[in-house]
Amino acid sequence: MLSVAEARPFDARHWNCASFAIAAVEAVTGHKPSVRLLPCLAASADSAGFPRIAPAFARAGDIVLADGPPRLGVVVEAGRAVFVGTHGLTHAPLTECSIAWRIG
Repeated sequence: MLSVAEARPFDARHWNCASFAIAAVEAVTGHKPSVRLLPCLAASADSAGFPRIAPAFARAGDIVLADGPPRLGVVVEAGRAVFVGTHGLTHAPLTECSIAWRIG
């Protein structure tokens, strides 16, 4: 899934942090999660029903929320996550994340 998304640029309607997170959950679990659109990303992500964990304990395939600006990403290895950027995926350390959700 990541190789397909690697160079795919941000598109507000069709490829954003939420659609990336949903695609990642589907790739990990084999099921598209049911998510409600709520006023903030954390509440919307919570609506999928996955348990919150501290970002320091996130592992590959888990979803994370980074701040400034708020955006959802996917953990790819210990201590690092990827996020949708203007020219494709961007990498950031988990220390920039405030919440994580355990997937699968």
